[in-house]
Amino acid sequence: MSESQRGPRERMVFSAAQLIRRDGVGATGMRDVAAHAQAPRGSLQHYFPGGKEQLVSEAVAWAGRYAGRRVARFVAGMAEPTPSGLFAAMVRQWTEEYETAGSLAGCPVAAATVDCASSGTSAREATGAAFESWRGAVAGALTGMGVPGERADALATLMISSLEGAIIMARAEGSVRPLTTVARELGPLLDAAVTGHASRDAAGDGA
Repeated sequence: MSESQRGPRERMVFSAAQLIRRDGVGATGMRDVAAHAQAPRGSLQHYFPGGKEQLVSEAVAWAGRYAGRRVARFVAGMAEPTPSGLFAAMVRQWTEEYETAGSLAGCPVAAATVDCASSGTSAREATGAAFESWRGAVAGALTGMGVPGERADALATLMISSLEGAIIMARAEGSVRPLTTVARELGPLLDAAVTGHASRDAAGDGA
C-alpha cells in the first residue's frame, strides 16, 4: 500500500515505526507522529485511546508483519532460493539504505525492545510477538528450501540476531562492513543445513 492509499490511522502507525527506528521510543512524541503522518493532531486520541503505548505497540506489530512479508518477497525474487541467498537479501536492504542515504536508521522492533524491555508494558509484549512473527517467516522459508524443521527455527534465530547485531555495529561504525561480513561468513553455514547439501558436496569431491 502506497503512502497516498493509507488512511490517517495507517499513516500514523507507519510514521511511528519510522520515527522509532530513527529516534527510539523515548524521543518519539505523539505530536511528532501526527506531523510526520500529516494527520490531524486530534485524531490521535480518536484512533489511539490507549495513548503512546498503544501506538508504539501497533507500530511494532506492523514492523513485525512487514519483516515477514519481506521474507516472502525475497524468496519469490530468487530463481533458485537458498538460505544464503535469503540472508544476503535480508542484509542487502540495509546496505542499500546506507548507499542511498549515507547512514542507517535502526530496526523499529529492536529500538522498541531496548526502550520497553524492562517496562512490563504491552509494548514490550508487542516486540516479542514481532520478533516471533519475523522468526516464523524466516524459519518457514528455510523449511521450504530443504532445511529440516528442527534446524530451521534455530537458524532463523541466528540469522535475525546476527542481522540486528550487524545493524547496530554498522550504525556505530558508519560503515556497512559488519553487514557484509555476517552475510559472507554465515552463508556457507546456512547452505550446509539444507538436506542433501553435504552429501552432494561429498559426491562432488569424489568425482
